[in-house]
Amino acid sequence: MKKQLEKLKNRKVIVLAAVVLLLGVSGYVMSGYVWQNQLGTARTGGPGETYPNMAAPDSQDGEKAIADKQGSEVSEVSGTPALGANANEVGAGSMTQVIEKPATKITTAGEPSTTTTVSQLSNIKRGWGLKRNSQHLQPEMPTSISTELSKYGAYWVGSPEQKVVYLTFDNGYENGYTNGILDTLKANNVKAAFFVTGHYLKSQPELIKRIVNEGHLVCNHTDTHPSLPDISDEQIIRELQIVEQEFEKITGNKGMKYLRPPKGEYSERTLAVTKELGYYNILWSLAMVDWVPMPGGSQEAYQSVMDNLHNGALILLHAVSKDTAGAMDRIIKDAKAQGYSFETLDDLVQS
Repeated sequence: MKKQLEKLKNRKVIVLAAVVLLLGVSGYVMSGYVWQNQLGTARTGGPGETYPNMAAPDSQDGEKAIADKQGSEVSEVSGTPALGANANEVGAGSMTQVIEKPATKITTAGEPSTTTTVSQLSNIKRGWGLKRNSQHLQPEMPTSISTELSKYGAYWVGSPEQKVVYLTFDNGYENGYTNGILDTLKANNVKAAFFVTGHYLKSQPELIKRIVNEGHLVCNHTDTHPSLPDISDEQIIRELQIVEQEFEKITGNKGMKYLRPPKGEYSERTLAVTKELGYYNILWSLAMVDWVPMPGGSQEAYQSVMDNLHNGALILLHAVSKDTAGAMDRIIKDAKAQGYSFETLDDLVQS
């Protein structure tokens, strides 16, 4: 009887030990199940705790996914929902957040898209102005301005080492003097650039044809002559496209590559936008107020150019000026007599 009781007691101990062992294993399995379940939920973007270094299934390895997103700003945001590569992946907690910023990319077709941004560039308006000197030297220019212009392929002067000048005209409207100017250029075998507006193209198609046929450059001065920093990227594109399309309609020639910003006003943003459209911004190193009658007439126009002529001079004149038209022949002949040669904007950008 004693032996039976001892056997029974031993069995109880074994059963009890087995129960304890079974409960321990079950607890371990359950805790493991809960951890796996939380982990799986976080990875699929559902409710639950989010782990900052965890890559969601379609986020391309976490930090790499963030680094690969172009046109985005990365910032650490604590205590706010974290937006991953997939807009549906939202979790709570502290996580790297990708903040998408609107971006403007100018395509070859001239239409805006949203891949690379110029919208973060400075839009501080700069008005072009120069300080003359009486030594026939190039005007002084702050290095910061020259560097910015060079960065975006803009020109205001040529080489200081060469006795070369570049003749350009702004044609906003016709005042009856362009044919005479063209006659003078032809007689002196000089090529020039004419920056025209939309109005000029629409109202003077025959003059445009003559300018092209005689080997001069027709360049973009925008459709309506706005200050470019005052208008949006899309409006800039439209201003330039209208001129391009009208030019093609008249001449059959596609594309224009030189732009004179109206009023000489620009910003880093407008330089970038127009550069992406394939334009060189062309400013000037020598100009005068010749769009209104000059008190000294054609003699004043002549003297204003000759007194300020310098190596690499990029000359801006207005074809609406009777005074300029009357001085052109003397300016060209006397500049050549002083050893200057006349080259084109194509020569300038290729030098």
